[in-house]
Amino acid sequence: MGAKSLSPAPAAELGFCTQRLQTLRAAFQAEIDRQRLPGAVWLLARHGQCAVLDSLGQLDPATGAPMTPDAVFRIYSMTKPLVSVAAMMQVERGALLLSDPITRYLPEFAATPVAVGLEGAVQLQAAPQPATVQDLLRHTAGFTYEFLGNAPVQQQYSQVNIASRERTNAAFCQQLAALPLMYQPGTVWEYSRATDVLGRLLEVVTGQPLGQHLQHAILGPLGMKDTGFVVPPEHHHRIAEPFAHDPDGGVPLKVLDPRRAPTMEAGGGGLMSTASDYARFLQCLLNGGELDGVRLLGPQTVAFMTADHLGTIPAMGTLLPPGHGFGLGFAVRTAPGLAPVPGSVGTYHWSGIAGTSFFVDPALDLFGILMVQAPNQREQYRALFRNLVYAALLE
Repeated sequence: MGAKSLSPAPAAELGFCTQRLQTLRAAFQAEIDRQRLPGAVWLLARHGQCAVLDSLGQLDPATGAPMTPDAVFRIYSMTKPLVSVAAMMQVERGALLLSDPITRYLPEFAATPVAVGLEGAVQLQAAPQPATVQDLLRHTAGFTYEFLGNAPVQQQYSQVNIASRERTNAAFCQQLAALPLMYQPGTVWEYSRATDVLGRLLEVVTGQPLGQHLQHAILGPLGMKDTGFVVPPEHHHRIAEPFAHDPDGGVPLKVLDPRRAPTMEAGGGGLMSTASDYARFLQCLLNGGELDGVRLLGPQTVAFMTADHLGTIPAMGTLLPPGHGFGLGFAVRTAPGLAPVPGSVGTYHWSGIAGTSFFVDPALDLFGILMVQAPNQREQYRALFRNLVYAALLE
């Protein structure tokens, strides 16, 4: 198992040019020197071995504490792939079907209407069919995110403060079910609170709180000891912090408080983690669902999850780059070109709203993780990271 267990190895032996890796390091150091980023951690792995685990800048700009490779980050939407894997584990156990209507487990959504714009007015119509578990996994369930726009449904999300962490997962779904859907289920891809709903559905299926179930099913078995919905007091000194104000606009930044256990364990964005922990999860996927003798999923299920599940379903917004579809928890590359960043067909990726991101390239047996803690998404750093990683790969 050692060759696929993330043991460290010289980058040059794994096909990287060490001089070109220095270009990557210098590029992020320049951004830190310009005070565009507090600090960063990144990890590159290939052929089951860790080629690079590096850190730069400050862990906490308020104290000047230096960034460390074991820093704990708010990973926000990088929670979604973990919850998606947990759901597919239930599919593999026969406890769940992707074709199941979500109302089988969450009956509160049985009467949720769809908001339809007709002749300049919004009318509520019954959904012709309920959203399915597959719709939750691929973001075609008809939900939305309040921060993606100002449509009437998004305004209603904001009015009830749907982002609050002070509700239980059950209460969250009750509140969401009382609001209309943005789209007819199965007709449109829109990034959404679907994975938060999936987290509650998992609680119903397993009989466990989401955090407890993730610990039992994934985090404990994979040895992801620093991943959870709250950071224990003995590790508070390792929490990466953002700038107090966004250097682009001076606005104060509000991020999750990792020191306090939330009432809502949000399946769509509540976890904290480290680069090394998340690397164990990605290596498990790259191995076809197994790591260090622990199997979470069968290889056919991993391949199924990382295939495109949209086909001709249109994608709203700009979160899916050209030449990409969406699988069950991940954006999936469908064309070698078109996208503004490199990557093989079949590469899958996602990111978190406070600056974290990852990509997995099965064709090259490669993955990369970039951990940055705000300000905001800083999407350009994802592209910079991806460009320079591929530029450094010579074989």
